[in-house]
Amino acid sequence: MFDIGFWELMLIAVIGLLVLGPERLPVAIRTVRDWINGVRQFSQSVKTELKEELRINELHENLKKAEQSDFKNMSPQVAESLKSLQEAAEMVNRPFQQTEATQPNPDAQQNTNQEALTSASSTTQETSTPNDKQSG
Repeated sequence: MFDIGFWELMLIAVIGLLVLGPERLPVAIRTVRDWINGVRQFSQSVKTELKEELRINELHENLKKAEQSDFKNMSPQVAESLKSLQEAAEMVNRPFQQTEATQPNPDAQQNTNQEALTSASSTTQETSTPNDKQSG
């Protein structure tokens, strides 16, 4: 990465030893090492996110191509992208399908949702009232 040879490193070590002293030099080396590791982890995560975004963008382009051709006469690459998108959609929908199967009555779910909305709105009103009094 850097074009630093053995003698340059030895010179830096001697200067560091003279400036920091033998007690603080190991702490300074650990701190620099931690900073370098943090930068490496950050760059690796950015690289991973960029690769994922590029892959998602490519999948969207392939899906648009497939939609334009009405899902007929697709190239193998487009068909593979479509298959991976379908698998991802199934993975996302799977938890929701399982929760729907465990609830026998959809009316009970609707009542539960209405109760949750009612309690949330009353909580919002209760918490907003003291703030209104403080601002006034």
